[in-house]
Formats: sequence, C-alpha cells, structure tokens
Amino acid sequence: MKRCYKCGTTIEIEKVSRRDECPNCGSDVRVCLNCAFFSESKANSCEESQAEPVKEKDRATYCDFFRFSEKAGRYAVNGIKPAQKNSAKAEAEKLWNELFKKP
Repeated sequence: MKRCYKCGTTIEIEKVSRRDECPNCGSDVRVCLNCAFFSESKANSCEESQAEPVKEKDRATYCDFFRFSEKAGRYAVNGIKPAQKNSAKAEAEKLWNELFKKP
C-alpha cells in the first residue's frame, strides 16, 4: 500500500510524477522519503549506488531510480503514528508532573 511519508494517507497513483502531491497534506509525493531505495543507514541515504545525492529528502526529485515504497512510511515510526506519539507524550508529561508536583 502506497502511503504519504508525512501524514500516512493512502495514495492511489500508478505512475508518480515530480509534480504529484498528497491529496491530504499537500506534500510532494516523489521524494526520497517515499522511495523504496531510501535507507538512512546507507551512503546518501539511498540503497541505489548509481543515484545522485539528494540533499533535501522531503522535496520533489528528478531521480530516475525512484520506486514508490510499499512499506510503512516515516509517518509510522516503530508502529506509532504521529497522533499516537503526541498523546503518549502528553500522557508521559502528565505522569511526570504528577510524580514531581510541587507542594
């Protein structure tokens, strides 16, 4: 399933062009963060050795090697969506404040 790296919206595009945007958040779709070759552990964050380096991984690219990733995007880091992360953070802050509240 193809998803936006930023918001997680499912994207129904057969062939992705440089000008395509996410219908939900308006972010560029043809970006390194949506590519199947994107890997932060590799040189230039790309598993494709022939690809030219890209500085802004969240901006539209002309890369000929771009393949839309079918795996979960950045929006769901460790299986936690941003909305869940924010609520978990708020819960942690609440517990912290209760633990160390001033008399």
